[in-house]
Amino acid sequence: MGKDVIIACDFDSAEKTFQFLDKFTGKKPFVKIGMELYYAEGPAIVREIKARGHKIFLDLKLHDIPNTVKKSMAVLSRLDVDMTNLHAAGTGRMMEAAIEGLTREDGSRPILIAVTQLTSTDEETMKNDLLIEKPIADVVMHYATVAKNSGLDGVVCSPLEAGKVHEVCGKNFVTVTPGVRFADGDKGDQKRVMTPAEAKKIGSDYIVVGRPITAAEDPVKAYERCVAEFCD
Repeated sequence: MGKDVIIACDFDSAEKTFQFLDKFTGKKPFVKIGMELYYAEGPAIVREIKARGHKIFLDLKLHDIPNTVKKSMAVLSRLDVDMTNLHAAGTGRMMEAAIEGLTREDGSRPILIAVTQLTSTDEETMKNDLLIEKPIADVVMHYATVAKNSGLDGVVCSPLEAGKVHEVCGKNFVTVTPGVRFADGDKGDQKRVMTPAEAKKIGSDYIVVGRPITAAEDPVKAYERCVAEFCD
């Protein structure tokens, strides 16, 4: 599986999204559509971006009772996205139901990954707010193992954890890692971060990059820099 850079299109309207995507006249980048844009524009934005030739990671992080997640995944599967996700904290039963809902009649389905712990969460927050006493590394590996045993393709995790996830779950278990910043950039609200080159070295399969590209003076140049550092 080849590595790829996914651009987080965290915009609040179709207009802003297409103003950004129109800058890419050559290679069509893999893009992430998150809650903000999806809730603002609905399924139509997914169909339009897909029609323009982009691969799509639909980042809605489902977390509900198994039957609700199963039915919701069946709806999302019909949008022909390439990747989608849920929270591993929803339990193995929920993840198994998600696979059932996501799988089409012909047996095909998007890549399904689980969020282990958000990159804005650190060990202190986990202990104080979530009452999880275990070290964050142990929690992430446990969630990743449950996800794999439930039939998922991989996890969203910090790039700091990607190498260990591969050790525990195998090299073909996909690691999708946000929290990536250029060495000379601002960390923003991410607490567990790494550069594209470091993420490549440690074994991330996909990196999700938002503001370092979308807020750059030259987004195309910033994207190409990410690709050069991570993929080449």
